[in-house]
Amino acid sequence: MSVVISRREEPLRSATECDESDTSTGTHLRLAAMSVLLREPCVAFFGALDRRIHRDKKAANMTANPSVSSTVTTLSDWAARDLRCLWHPFTQQAEWQPLVIVAGDGNHLIDEHGQRYLDGVSSLWANLHGHRHPRLNQAIAKQLDQLAHSTLLGLSHPASIELGERLVALAPPGLSRVFYSDSGSTSVEVALKMAFQFHQHGGDTKRQRFLALHNAYHGDTLGSVSVGGIDLFHRLFAPLLFHTERVDPSLPALEAAFAIHGSTLAAFVVEPLVQGAAGMLLQPPGFLRRARELCDQHGVLLIADEVATGFGRTGTMFACEQVGVAPDFLCVAKGLSGGYLPLAATLTTEPIYQRFLGRRSDLKTFFHGHTFTGNPLGCAAAIASLQVFEEEQVLASLPSKIATLRAALATELGSHRHVREVRQCGLMVGIELGQNRSHSFPSELAIGARVCEQVRRHGVILRPLGDVVVLLPPLSITHEELLQLVCATRRALDEVLASLLSRDGQTP
Repeated sequence: MSVVISRREEPLRSATECDESDTSTGTHLRLAAMSVLLREPCVAFFGALDRRIHRDKKAANMTANPSVSSTVTTLSDWAARDLRCLWHPFTQQAEWQPLVIVAGDGNHLIDEHGQRYLDGVSSLWANLHGHRHPRLNQAIAKQLDQLAHSTLLGLSHPASIELGERLVALAPPGLSRVFYSDSGSTSVEVALKMAFQFHQHGGDTKRQRFLALHNAYHGDTLGSVSVGGIDLFHRLFAPLLFHTERVDPSLPALEAAFAIHGSTLAAFVVEPLVQGAAGMLLQPPGFLRRARELCDQHGVLLIADEVATGFGRTGTMFACEQVGVAPDFLCVAKGLSGGYLPLAATLTTEPIYQRFLGRRSDLKTFFHGHTFTGNPLGCAAAIASLQVFEEEQVLASLPSKIATLRAALATELGSHRHVREVRQCGLMVGIELGQNRSHSFPSELAIGARVCEQVRRHGVILRPLGDVVVLLPPLSITHEELLQLVCATRRALDEVLASLLSRDGQTP
């Protein structure tokens, strides 16, 4: 069950079909054990945590990878070298100083001074099982001894074949073909081009447009930007983009859009259940299922962008599973390789694949590909990641973690006067900040960015989406680390607001 936690202490209400419910005895026993911590104020929790961290640091100094301490130079040296030559994504370089990460350990990142940080956003929503997981490390090393790279343009290799078989077995019914690429954006580009070419080969040449949600985000290459809808990111590039029809995530709006545009649409592209980069916006119950029905009625293909939601993030392997929907295209990346290496895949159906077959002279070939498509190292990491899902029973461990996170959010942030809304689907969380429930903070204050900078002082890495603070930890996160994540966020928020109060005499 996805939930929206209001700032008032009200019963949690369902927000989408996302089914996180778990009534098992084990879950209730674990929650009972955690309830003592949840009842304690964050300051008490942090007192115990600080003592634990101090002990861990002493132990880490004795057992840490020697290269961390022996090869790095000072922060100022690394930072200066960074600022002289690098240009970082989604970063205003004029107002930023580098935090140099030199190692990972489980669910933590380690900077050049040995400071540990809980990886609260899974290294940009990618890491699943923690850093330096032995199974993944060994798989990559073994593959490296055999083959680092070989093209898939006209050739193949065992790792790509085995991973393809595993993905087909895991995917929603009907998805039988796997096309590799190297990022979430390219996986969506592939689906868009395949959908368009499918209709052209079938003689339905008027289907040249796509439908997408307002505030959609599907990547940063031009095709993906064309079906994106976040003005802050995309407005400047409007002259370069193809036209996309837009729709609000509501059932009446969706039905109206299909009634008007259904005959000219090639595909509807959507993130199932939750729009990640839009601020963890949750879709209403029945939305994805109704989209599937409308696509079938109007001959439109359904593209499910599970780049962010796939591989357990919402509590099931794929978000589509929770509502019993099988798309025509399934786009995956980020967690596909366990968050280790750039790898993406676009899965599609046999009827779509068959329409691209013919003689070379028919020009039905899908003329699209990337140099590192299906890279053997990435495929080996992905196979190992899927093996970890089985061996460590990762999906079975999620309901109790999701419940712990939900309870902690409700306790620490649900009634906070400067939290407008907390949105959660599985282990994906958006905490929207504001002056109160009805009014945003002035954008120039950059409260979300300030909170994410401040939370580093408490040993946590986060990134904001405007004034929405995102929590999206690895699936391997422990119950205690979930509490640290929420308590650190609450603490950082209070400290940022207190600093503004002391500076201006009042909170904004």
